[in-house]
Amino acid sequence: MRELNSHKVNPANDTLKIEVLDAPGSGGAHHCYSITGFDYARNQSVPNKRQYGDLKDEDTAIVLFQNGPIAEVGVNGLTHEALLAILIDRLECFQAGPFANGYNATALSSLKVAQEALLARTRHRMERGVEGTHTV
Repeated sequence: MRELNSHKVNPANDTLKIEVLDAPGSGGAHHCYSITGFDYARNQSVPNKRQYGDLKDEDTAIVLFQNGPIAEVGVNGLTHEALLAILIDRLECFQAGPFANGYNATALSSLKVAQEALLARTRHRMERGVEGTHTV
């Protein structure tokens, strides 16, 4: 396992421990990350479990990315685009509320650029007929 530390800047982030749980795949990237160091029970979004389904009472979040070509293994994990969509939504909500600021605006703009680059890559791969494969 390897620990990531680039997020550490304040007491909240300093408390969060991010570990890479798997070996790199054929493309060189990892697929499974663990985040610990938070108190699940104190999160106000969790108490009404019926609203979110059957959530486990664990203080660990697992981020599991797509592992393998979709054409061969199906959809078995998150994509970068999906995670970026969540981050973009959260920052758009902050920007529409009382916490709007220039830092959020810069981060939001950068995330949108990143998402569009990844979507353009996917569109190009689809046009070439290689999306969902290991073909470069």
